[in-house]
Amino acid sequence: MSARLILGSASPGRAEVLTRAGVDFTVRVSAVDEDAAVEAARAAGEQVTPSRMAGLLAQAKAEAVARAVAEEGDEEAAEPGASDEVLVLGCDSVFELDGVAYGKPHEPEVAVERWRGLRGRTGTLHSGHHLVRPRDGATAARTVSTQVRFGTPSEEQIRAYAHSGEPLGCAGAFTIDGRGAAFIDGVDGDPQSVIGVSPRALGELLAELDIDITTLWTHDR
Repeated sequence: MSARLILGSASPGRAEVLTRAGVDFTVRVSAVDEDAAVEAARAAGEQVTPSRMAGLLAQAKAEAVARAVAEEGDEEAAEPGASDEVLVLGCDSVFELDGVAYGKPHEPEVAVERWRGLRGRTGTLHSGHHLVRPRDGATAARTVSTQVRFGTPSEEQIRAYAHSGEPLGCAGAFTIDGRGAAFIDGVDGDPQSVIGVSPRALGELLAELDIDITTLWTHDR
C-alpha cells in the first residue's frame, strides 16, 4: 500500500526539510487557537512544561487537520482498504530557557530583548511531532529536544538581525539555517528538529503505524 502525507503547518522551514529528505507531501494549515489549547490542558490539571507544550500543540494541529479531512469525505482518508494510506503530521516548536517557554517574538524589539538574554547561553528547542491516520484514528507522537548553544553577537548585530525580519516568526527568535546561523555556536542533538521537523522522528512515527517512510519518497531522484 502506498501512502500520502499531509503536513499541518505553514512553516517554510519544515517544508524545506521534508523536501530535502525526499518526502512527498501536501500542506494544509490548521486553524488552532494555541493559547486556548494550552489553557484547556492546564484547566484539566495538566502540568504544561515547555516540552509538553510542543507536543500538545502538535497534537492539536494534527487532529484539527485530520478532522477536516474526514469531514470533507476524503475517500482515501476514510475508507479502510483504500489504495493510499492518508496521514496527517502536526508539528510545533517551543524554545526553553531557564525553564521558561518562548514562542515567536513577532515584533523586532521583542526579538532584540530575547537575544540579549540568549547571548553566551544554552537553551533547548522542543519540536513536537504528532501523526494521525484519519481513517482509523491511530496516532503516534514524539517530541525531539535539542540543545542550542548561542554565540555573543554585538548589540548592533542583534538589532540588524531582529530588523531583518527573519527571527520574528521563529520559536525562540532564531534560526540555524539562515542569517541566525552566524550567531549559533553549536547544536547538540538533531539539527533538523531545530528547523522544525525531524525526518528521523517521522520515520519512527510511521513505523509505529506499520508504514515504511520509503513509501512517502518522491520518485524524481
